[in-house]
Amino acid sequence: MAPDGLLYSKDHEWAKIEGDTATVGITDYAQNSLGDIVYVELPRVGQTVAEHASIGVVESVKAVSEIFTPVGGEIVAINAELEKDPAAVNRDPFGAGWMYKVKLGSPTPAGLMNAEAYEQMVTAQ
Repeated sequence: MAPDGLLYSKDHEWAKIEGDTATVGITDYAQNSLGDIVYVELPRVGQTVAEHASIGVVESVKAVSEIFTPVGGEIVAINAELEKDPAAVNRDPFGAGWMYKVKLGSPTPAGLMNAEAYEQMVTAQ
């Protein structure tokens, strides 16, 4: 079940927007589909990213999957703990498994869903 208060992309990323900054990660559905995550490649702090652009990679024992950012702007922080413990994404995708923070280039990211709409999309797949 996706937590309320977050926004979700069709590519299974979530964003928690607080002021002009968004914390981003992949959803429980995404981590579960990937299986045991063994490596996470994150963007660089200071990097400017476009909304919905590929900005990193998640590697699991089953597959390698690109990370698409649901929001655009400047990367202001990354979760460096994932370098040592990428499995945190499996254990707690909405908490300790967050991936990066973006200072938003636009106050209202387009095309994102609330928890209810995201759950309906996942259920339909």
